[in-house]
Amino acid sequence: MNTFGNKFSFTSFGESHGRAIGGVLDGVPSGLSIDIELIRTELERRAGRNNKVGASARAVREPDEVEWLSGVIEKDNGPVTLGTPIAFIIRNADARPEDYEWLKHTYRVGHADKTYEQKYGIRDWRGGGRASARETAGRVVAGCIAKQLLRLRGISIHAELVQVGAETDPTKFAETIARYQQEGDSIGGIVACTIRGLKAGAGEPIFNKLQAELAFAVMSINACKGFEYGAGFEGVTEPGSKINHISGGIAGGISDGTDIHFRCVFKPTPSTLKAGVKGRHDACVATRAVPIVEAMTALCLQNLL
Repeated sequence: MNTFGNKFSFTSFGESHGRAIGGVLDGVPSGLSIDIELIRTELERRAGRNNKVGASARAVREPDEVEWLSGVIEKDNGPVTLGTPIAFIIRNADARPEDYEWLKHTYRVGHADKTYEQKYGIRDWRGGGRASARETAGRVVAGCIAKQLLRLRGISIHAELVQVGAETDPTKFAETIARYQQEGDSIGGIVACTIRGLKAGAGEPIFNKLQAELAFAVMSINACKGFEYGAGFEGVTEPGSKINHISGGIAGGISDGTDIHFRCVFKPTPSTLKAGVKGRHDACVATRAVPIVEAMTALCLQNLL
């Protein structure tokens, strides 16, 4: 499915090198003044335009201008929601399908090329088509609107890059990524996220546990390979007497009213010059995943609430 959520739902559409990507957001109440500056800022973060390293050439060139198709009316201070489905597009200004002609008859290792064709009997070979991370720009737009609604409840979400490869010193992240970039290679990373202001009671005790909902949201992001909260995987090396108080903000699948902490890991980009793969690739996708993690977390929480 291409729809996330059932009460506050986001439907994503578009291919990497098609005419546009976009989405439809349903469940947004009327009268909300959309924070256009927030959307621009978050799209800049996703593109990595403020990063000196780690961003692909295409991400830097794409203007990522949002065009509102429905669900809003323009006021003096910007678009205001009507309470009807919000549809928007972001045109692919720097699409270059010719760069991927060589993929018509071959599959890239570590990508969805082969499985897409096995599932559908056809695939869009232009930069991965639907499987491209280009699709996540739409999630960021929808996530910004969800963030605005969560703010009205006093809820904030903050994610950050906390590890690149084995490096945990943020001042050395750029240097580490640059080294792999110069070698025509790539490296993975870990993003940590904190949710503040969520009251006790979010999540269900059995199949819709809060951590399960968050993992479902975050693990849908391209290249995300793992999710942990609280003591996480490292907790397995410690006795219960030392770590059983570390809830991560969730107990029994339900928020306990304290800050929620989780982390997610992103794999190295499989397409690299070192592997002989042509195209425009990130040396570390985790750098650009930070606002996407926030966006999916916001969509998840707004749907639950």
